[in-house]
Amino acid sequence: MEHPLYRVRSFELLGTHCLRIGFDDGSEQVIDFRPILFGEIFRPLRDPAVFAQVRLDPDAHTLVWPTGADCDPATLHDWPLQIAALSVRARQWELGAERFPE
Repeated sequence: MEHPLYRVRSFELLGTHCLRIGFDDGSEQVIDFRPILFGEIFRPLRDPAVFAQVRLDPDAHTLVWPTGADCDPATLHDWPLQIAALSVRARQWELGAERFPE
């Protein structure tokens, strides 16, 4: 099964946890990341100063943060179709961390 590959070309911080993201096919998504800021990797992005450190990775063509968090460009591109499942998964990350502390 083939699926389109997308590259993030640009982003703009619109709010504390919200970005406008431009893709190589000319489309854009405005994404509020709050529903997925759970778990070891994404929880630190709740801090607005950490979230604002987002960068465009020139090799992977996606958004990355110094915490190691990143998102698949296809997921970002299709965010409206993905957010419900991602929100559930993110809450599971949080529950998993509480059940299995380091």
